[in-house]
Amino acid sequence: MSLVNQMIALNSPLKPDLKKLHRYLEKINQRGWFTNFGPLHDELTEKLEEYLGVQNLLLVANGTIALQLAGRALGVDNIITTPFSFVATASAFRWQKDTLSFADIERKSYNLCPDAASAAIKQDSTLNAILATHVYGNPCDVDQFESLSNKNNVRVIYDAAHTFGVKVGDKSVLNYGDASALSFHATKVFNTVEGGAVVFREKSHYDKAKHMINFGIDPCNGIVETGLNGKLNEYQAAVGLVNLERMDDVLEHRAALFELYHSALKDIVELPEWHSKATLNGAYMPIKMRSSEKAKQLINKLADNNIQSRAYFSPALNSVFTDCVSYGTPNSDEVVDGILCLPLHIDMTKKDVTTVIENIKQSGAL
Repeated sequence: MSLVNQMIALNSPLKPDLKKLHRYLEKINQRGWFTNFGPLHDELTEKLEEYLGVQNLLLVANGTIALQLAGRALGVDNIITTPFSFVATASAFRWQKDTLSFADIERKSYNLCPDAASAAIKQDSTLNAILATHVYGNPCDVDQFESLSNKNNVRVIYDAAHTFGVKVGDKSVLNYGDASALSFHATKVFNTVEGGAVVFREKSHYDKAKHMINFGIDPCNGIVETGLNGKLNEYQAAVGLVNLERMDDVLEHRAALFELYHSALKDIVELPEWHSKATLNGAYMPIKMRSSEKAKQLINKLADNNIQSRAYFSPALNSVFTDCVSYGTPNSDEVVDGILCLPLHIDMTKKDVTTVIENIKQSGAL
């Protein structure tokens, strides 16, 4: 018998308060300044830097451009990365004809393994960057990657699309690496409908990237880079400013739902091992079943009871981009065979989470 009547959606976007948004939109229309680093763009930049505890944050049109921009500003083109991530992590660089190769993940955290990346660098001395994803908002071993970067003179780029508001100790995870790419897509914890940002360690890379997203134009010196149009417009910035006002409550709510799931499921299914010094933002609720068949069975059982779930991430990226070098990915192969994400979003209640948990226990898929 179904334990739920109404659909429990996998995700639901954070919706801006329309009254507050309307006031911003009126000002945009009065000014007639819709894009090209307008006042709301600058206000959102300043407030995000303050909220996140970072410097050199550059707003961009989407998370894919954020990744591409990070690579171009840092001058890297031969990258070792993870096979266990969303397709954009790899396709952003493949699109601009960079050389990409895959190393294995840590079995417990599901993040790119520093030792596997190090072994790849020893085999290919032309590798000049590591691209690691903080999977599901769970920070990578940032200290080991820092050491690896210094030892081998390679850049570190983080796909930080899932880590809005996450800290390692008392420091934003975005302060690690040479660049961290954020997505502000509607499905993310914080959104501007579409959009993203890059946080650079060095101001010189930030300056270079800012020219790049404006067709390579420096207002004082003309065209100084090969560029594109990657700017965030004023309407998107307005959505971001309104949504940012709610972020403390959003992060608290999502983390509470995550902890409720975790407490109930930790002895029933496999859960990724979280970074011991990291805070939670409740970006996703991943679980690992014993096999892809068990995962499909659970997805179907939940769907029968109006609960959405998703095999995320699947397939592994080294099985998609088969012409890339792969240095062996047994851990990724095992994790992708049985992974799925459960509903977790701002519009969920603790009662909804309890309903999902009870359906999992009664599914017969365990």
